[in-house]
Amino acid sequence: MTLSSSCFRSVERERDLHENPFKSTFAFLFSIMIIHSVPMMLSSFSGSSLSWRRNGTHAPPPSFKALRFPFSLSLGIGYRTTTISPLSCSAETSSEPAPLLNAWSEFAQNVSGEWDGFGADFSREGQPLELPESVVPEAYREWEVKVFDWQTQCPTLAQPHSHTLLYKSIKLLPTVGCEADAATRYSIDHRTTTTSLSFSYSVSGSYVAVWPLGDNNHLEVEHCLINPNDKESRVRILQVVRLAEETKTLLVLQSVKVFRELWDGPFRHGDQLGGCAIRSSGFASTPTTSASLVVGSWRAALATASFHASDSGCIEQVTGEKVVEIVREEKDLLLLPQDLWCSLQESKDGERLLLSVGWLFEPGHAITSTCIFSSDSKLQEVTMGKETALKEL
Repeated sequence: MTLSSSCFRSVERERDLHENPFKSTFAFLFSIMIIHSVPMMLSSFSGSSLSWRRNGTHAPPPSFKALRFPFSLSLGIGYRTTTISPLSCSAETSSEPAPLLNAWSEFAQNVSGEWDGFGADFSREGQPLELPESVVPEAYREWEVKVFDWQTQCPTLAQPHSHTLLYKSIKLLPTVGCEADAATRYSIDHRTTTTSLSFSYSVSGSYVAVWPLGDNNHLEVEHCLINPNDKESRVRILQVVRLAEETKTLLVLQSVKVFRELWDGPFRHGDQLGGCAIRSSGFASTPTTSASLVVGSWRAALATASFHASDSGCIEQVTGEKVVEIVREEKDLLLLPQDLWCSLQESKDGERLLLSVGWLFEPGHAITSTCIFSSDSKLQEVTMGKETALKEL
């Protein structure tokens, strides 16, 4: 009679366990541990995987200077988070799906860095203002060369988690020739959103800020616009306005400041002076924008942020896309160099004041920004638009 090898193994295993009870007990306990631990290991593995998707770090962001204008859509995993309400500016808890990269973080990516360029001041009539004689090199004075432009730096940093932005607007003393090592700071203007009266932003890196100036009678409205065709190029136009002495409510344009800037790398606190390495040049005395390029009928896609009287210091994202047709007239415009313009005008009903700026970034295409104030000089709304001239259609 012949037995299979499996039968021999079974008989041997039984004899071994009978002769060694300790070994039998150990084998029994070990098998129990295996039976219970395998599901736990599988559960733990599965749980950690889901936990990583739900609570882990965000997915890698897009390229550092990714640009989407004037707003973006993102899909993400749903989780509970505390957000800033885009209308009330109050913190509220939401269980709605949150994007992997929220709007402020995307804005922070696109606005942060070293922005170098040139800046100039203009009168309310649009005439460039010369630099103070005390800062102009003697060689220029001897040859009666007029200097209108400051070489500037604007190191900017937006904190992705604290919803704050800070920058330093630095003016460098003019130099003769290529004297990069001789560049000296003339002034530094520190700004932070914690001191702004309001702040609106687009994920593209564009923003609008209203700043108090010294007393209660002056405001500075800053419009920062990113070139949709070149994410490393931007303009900042600052409209300085004051309350009319007669009414103490209506705003009157005092002057305009213009900065043309190029991105020069990640934020470095402005430690490296631009000198001759800067890629742009002065513009203040170049020809102003031709009115024929700006006036007429335009189709605008507008993103909007609304404000209320109690929203001092509020930070809002411009959202939505409202398509409207507008007509721009030359009499309302203050034409500036470098395809730029601005305006301050009353609404037809006289109840609102509109402070606007625009940039013709290519023929027939412009980006604009408008602040709408009530008759008592309270900010009501900010719009950022991308416009197309209808005559070009």
